[in-house]
Amino acid sequence: MADNENCFVGENNTGHIWDADLRELSNPPPRWWTIAFWISMGWVVVYAILYPMIPYGQEATKGVLGWTQMKEYHQGMAEIEAVRAPFEERIAQMSAAEILADDGLASYVVASSKVLYGDFCSACHGSGGMGGPGYPVLADDEWLWGGTIEAVVTSITNGRRGVMTAHGKILNDEEINSLAQSVIARDVASNPLYMSKGCIACHGMDGGGMAILGAPSLVDTIYRFLPEEGETQLESVKYTIRHGVNDPSDPNTREAEMPAFRDRLSESDIKKLAVYVHRMGGGQ
Repeated sequence: MADNENCFVGENNTGHIWDADLRELSNPPPRWWTIAFWISMGWVVVYAILYPMIPYGQEATKGVLGWTQMKEYHQGMAEIEAVRAPFEERIAQMSAAEILADDGLASYVVASSKVLYGDFCSACHGSGGMGGPGYPVLADDEWLWGGTIEAVVTSITNGRRGVMTAHGKILNDEEINSLAQSVIARDVASNPLYMSKGCIACHGMDGGGMAILGAPSLVDTIYRFLPEEGETQLESVKYTIRHGVNDPSDPNTREAEMPAFRDRLSESDIKKLAVYVHRMGGGQ
């Protein structure tokens, strides 16, 4: 070590030398770095005086400014509410149809209701209204209970629960298969069973559905219940015909219910959600 140290005379190394020339020096840091270091230390003291910092028990020192994250949050929310107030006052005084007819106000509602939709609707209907397993699509133009803005408001307010009788007790396998095939072919009206078994009572003479009953159209390519993994759409339709929907007499019936939100959302929020859903592209 001594020989290596003598090779670097005047360098002020510590004598710790590795691999012949890798040395540990003992030089003071640059002055700018030293100044910055002490300034930062001073700032820590200033910060500790001004802001909450030093913990004690379940709390911390308050700081002479009295600043807290919650105060800043509430201040920010107050500023946002001040901007929203004129729009919200108008929404409270108008019907959903009137809001929808006002392009400026409707645009505000759509922009401000994304979080509302995400909190209360997206879990079932998808973030873009594309539906989910067993839940309807909101972004098309097919509506079980009608797609007018008034109908959407009613659906959100009171919820929906349609009923389809389980036909497994009155139809044999061959008849169920025949009707299911007609549904897949979108030609139910030509099947004699469609009228003789009473399907027209809910789905209409031509199979176009009846919104007043929540009965879907049977002549389009939109299905209320999509097939599960490993199942065909034909098998899914046959299951629905056999076991019905919300039929308490059949333990295997499909369950489909839209909950009421009148006790969870304000009247204004319901109107805003209705406009938001209507603007997805599926309104009438």
